[in-house]
Amino acid sequence: MLAKLLQRLALIDPAKVSANLARVRRADLVAHCPNEWQLTLGVLRMWHRVLFRSHTIGTCDDHPVRNSWRARLLHRRPLRFPFLMAERAIAPWDFSGLFSPPERIVRHLLGAHHAGDQFVYDLQILSCYPGALEALQVEVEAFVNNNNARTRWLRDLTVFEGYHESLLAAIEDALAGRQTLSAAARHDPDITFTGYLDWCAAQPATPAASWRSFWRGEWSSPSAASASGGS
Repeated sequence: MLAKLLQRLALIDPAKVSANLARVRRADLVAHCPNEWQLTLGVLRMWHRVLFRSHTIGTCDDHPVRNSWRARLLHRRPLRFPFLMAERAIAPWDFSGLFSPPERIVRHLLGAHHAGDQFVYDLQILSCYPGALEALQVEVEAFVNNNNARTRWLRDLTVFEGYHESLLAAIEDALAGRQTLSAAARHDPDITFTGYLDWCAAQPATPAASWRSFWRGEWSSPSAASASGGS
């Protein structure tokens, strides 16, 4: 009973998540897809990240903060939260990305900062929707080539210089099938959706098996196989 409650809390709508997981299977994104319980453990891993590794989210060491008062103010991550919520650029209840429709993932990519290779997680989800990456490329190209109140606001909301240009480059790499990630990054659940699904699929398949594995000290740490932030 407790496991069912936890699963419902973690996945929000297990039936919808399962339907989107079926889309992932059809796209042959990974060799083995996890079941709902394993996905629940994956969400717990994400909760652990937010609570104990929050420094991996929304930060950047490679680019300076934009030279605007809004970006300097929003560099303080807690101050971004209400604006990200208002923009529907984050969905705090959807830790796997499997509950959100493509439109919500696009808003997330445009408005919430992703550092380094962290774009890949969301781009891999979008790749399961025919035409979604191509449509995103057109939208981001238009964004990069325009300077208006809306684009300036989203640039400030993502805080760091060059964010949307880096996003466009990542989309182009994805569409061209260029492999730009190291082997470690490809298997990192914080960086790639495939890495996240593989981590989930490697977990115990049932609550009872999880409990036994935990007591034997065999269950993977929530921070295992992670090097840097996701999204």
